[in-house]
Amino acid sequence: MQAQRFAIINGDDFGFSSGVNQAIIKAHQEGVLTSTSLMVTGAAFDEAVELARVHPNLAVGLHLVLVCGQAVLPPSQIPHLVDSTGNFPYSPPISGLRYQFKRATREELRLEIRAQLEKFRSSGLRLSHVDGHLHMHVHPVVLRILVDLADEFGIRFIRLPYEELGITLGLDRRNLLTKLVWAGVFGRLRRYGEGLLKSKGIRFADRVYGLLQTGCMTEEYLLGLIPQIQADLVEIYSHPTVAIADEPLNGPPGAGEAELAAWLSREVRDILSANGFKLINYNNPI
Repeated sequence: MQAQRFAIINGDDFGFSSGVNQAIIKAHQEGVLTSTSLMVTGAAFDEAVELARVHPNLAVGLHLVLVCGQAVLPPSQIPHLVDSTGNFPYSPPISGLRYQFKRATREELRLEIRAQLEKFRSSGLRLSHVDGHLHMHVHPVVLRILVDLADEFGIRFIRLPYEELGITLGLDRRNLLTKLVWAGVFGRLRRYGEGLLKSKGIRFADRVYGLLQTGCMTEEYLLGLIPQIQADLVEIYSHPTVAIADEPLNGPPGAGEAELAAWLSREVRDILSANGFKLINYNNPI
């Protein structure tokens, strides 16, 4: 008899737009999605909170935004982080260097991270986990701040991306150079994060799939991936979307719709079950 295994299926960017909100709720109601990550500065934040309240089985975490998005605090309080309109820069590498080497930026980061956690708490939703937009939350400076605030805000799980490069390339070799670079960078960040989180009793999944195949977590890819997974506690995430006229895109055209279709797929549900995976979320982990 096959041992029980556990899969958390997460939709990122809840609150980004009504189209993203609709997709996440549809994938939860009709598909395999068990969890989502909320952008507290997203244009559709209020709608997302209301939807979460009427779908209590959907676990909701914080999708921390420290790049390519809007801050909670006004620019006057965090002038080294954002521009005059309150927007973070659009370059993760440049932002990462500033966070690492500029003291004023690090001090403001703590203020903004606290403000985003406080805004999440003010929603009344239970915080299931923390992850981050473009994974800026695994930057060592940011991760240490989250660990410092973990007891105060009840942070029990933090996403640490970690997936096998060989499996991904065996299924899809597009964007090869990007995948090679990301595998190296995030592999090192994972090793640092494991030690830090273990020392503080904060949990993380054995494997997290979605980074190397971002924007292309299709039904075809998942049907090839899931039978090759060896870990027993995994998170698989993507960015499902319903296209709505006049709303900003949350990725390449058509990508979000394809990723929504994957979470609605009967074949994906069946292959998860066939490989011994029970669907859970970070509110009811093993």
